[in-house]
Amino acid sequence: MILNIENIRAQFPILAQQIHGKNLVYLDNGATTQKPVCVINAITNYYKNENSNVHRGVHFLSGLATKKLERTRIAVKKFIGAKYNHEIIFTKGATDSINLVANGYSTLLKKGDEIIISELEHHSNIVPWQICCENSGASLKIIPVKDDGELDMDCFYNMISNHTKIVAISHISNTLGTVNPVEKIISKAHELGAKVLIDGAQATTHVNLNMIDLDADYYVFSAHKMYGPTGVGVLYGKEEALNSLPVYQGGGEMIKDVSFKKTTYAPLPHKFEAGTPNIAGIIALNEAITFVLKLGVENIYNYERELLEYATNEILKIKGVVIYGNSKNKTGIISFNINGLHPYDIGVIIDKLGVAIRTGHHCTQPLMERFKIPGTARISFAVYNTIEEIDICIEAIKKAKSMLV
Repeated sequence: MILNIENIRAQFPILAQQIHGKNLVYLDNGATTQKPVCVINAITNYYKNENSNVHRGVHFLSGLATKKLERTRIAVKKFIGAKYNHEIIFTKGATDSINLVANGYSTLLKKGDEIIISELEHHSNIVPWQICCENSGASLKIIPVKDDGELDMDCFYNMISNHTKIVAISHISNTLGTVNPVEKIISKAHELGAKVLIDGAQATTHVNLNMIDLDADYYVFSAHKMYGPTGVGVLYGKEEALNSLPVYQGGGEMIKDVSFKKTTYAPLPHKFEAGTPNIAGIIALNEAITFVLKLGVENIYNYERELLEYATNEILKIKGVVIYGNSKNKTGIISFNINGLHPYDIGVIIDKLGVAIRTGHHCTQPLMERFKIPGTARISFAVYNTIEEIDICIEAIKKAKSMLV
């Protein structure tokens, strides 16, 4: 299927605006994607016509809102190939989902137990596990990253042991674009009795997902990085893996019965959904999933791969450019520096030319330390980006370089 990019772009109102008198070129999709009209309309329609709290209500609007929220749960289950609807937990985002699991493991682990993460993890998949170790006495082990941005799998195979209780790894690096060999990691971990959490925040629109085949115990992602709204995340967990965790937060919805003698908790998924959820956002996530499925995840990946290859070739023509993360198996992310220039300065100048990229450590400070750099400039693609936009970005980078050297 050949994607009609002009038609796709027309569905994103924000792309029609100008920034500093220049047409917006938005290349910061690793941070968040823009939202199509269908998602925006779903949010507006909810507040205009459907606003009500979900579950337990007997009136029409409550029933309608509940039905639409639960339709999203079914849509997520199908989208990621899960087995049961109740294995889908709605959260505030991928960060919240990881914290939910890590908090649970704080009570399950003890001194002598081990957790494995990698050197390229986002802070949201580092700090919760550090807190978990502080609270439980468990120790944290780190898989190193090789010069090309790939995990050192030999080190992983050597460090994992019967003491390992959970491995938490990103599916795709938000900084380097590296697609990690999560299937091999899951297989080895399960061989030794360890559970596995996969951070899929960067993966949902780039990899066809099937949780039954993947066999991850937990998989997390955020709506806002797959054309959906902010403030909505998903925690998928195998039924037995979720039931092994203690409750995360207390309040309405997650209870079965409350008394001063004893409170009992609701079954999955409500056990982990205390309080009023982001109803409008969850309903809008369904629209984002429909948008992605109509285009096809494989088609999106193939198109963004074309953009990646073109942009990589063009940016390497600029003298002094260094690209970090050169794995053959990577998605549409380019992290780069220009010798002698600070990435922040590059980002500020090209912003004045209408080009939006991300600069800094990208919430991966340990990875920056590994490459001995303060940060990078990062270009990240989405399905609405074009070759013409890449050309504009490259010219803007050249202009920034000429002004800064």
